[in-house]
Amino acid sequence: MRLRVLAAALSTSFLVAACGGGEMAGSETASEVAPTPMPAPMPAVPATASDAPPLTTNDDSLLAEPTWAVLFAGHDLMSFNTIGGANWRLADGVIQADGGEPGWLVTKGAYTDFRIQVEFQASSDTNSGVFIRCEDPNDVSAERCYEINVFDLNENPNNRTGGIINLAPPGVSVMAGDEWNTLDITAEGDRLTVRFNDMVTVDVQDEKHARGYIGLQYNSGPIKIREVRIRPL
Repeated sequence: MRLRVLAAALSTSFLVAACGGGEMAGSETASEVAPTPMPAPMPAVPATASDAPPLTTNDDSLLAEPTWAVLFAGHDLMSFNTIGGANWRLADGVIQADGGEPGWLVTKGAYTDFRIQVEFQASSDTNSGVFIRCEDPNDVSAERCYEINVFDLNENPNNRTGGIINLAPPGVSVMAGDEWNTLDITAEGDRLTVRFNDMVTVDVQDEKHARGYIGLQYNSGPIKIREVRIRPL
């Protein structure tokens, strides 16, 4: 009888030890396979305008209307060559001149039929203009180009702002007068049309100049230009 009691006690002790050992082993296994917590991802920092590279004339052309090409939009002068002695300088998104000898910004390419828009600011005593279909990019003049004049106080009313020198006076009286204005010029075949802030100042036909370069002039007085774009026709 005592042998049976002793055997039962030993058997119970063995089972308790086995159960305790099994729980310990299970705890160690769970600890070994538990995944290591990953750090939370850093929030994305949104890009700011200062992070973006500055636009160039070519970049801005890609953002323009499909049929327009931007020649100048405040970024650079890569579409132009300079001739003459004007003190052209780029500042605050505009190209401007107010001193030196007469000079021009001349396109690097020649154009036949086109529409060009020039957004500018000039004083009433400024003498400036947009020259189109210039035969020689190094010889820009009213004789070798069509000159759309910007000169409010010209003594000759036929040559005031909005007219074409030696060809057509402005059909309506307009004044640049220190405001931002737009010259919108269309040359298609022998027909030339000039709009000053949507007012037609010239609509004339002439065959003297069929193709050529475009020049933006400084002659005297302050002139600022903040956008130039062209659409071939």
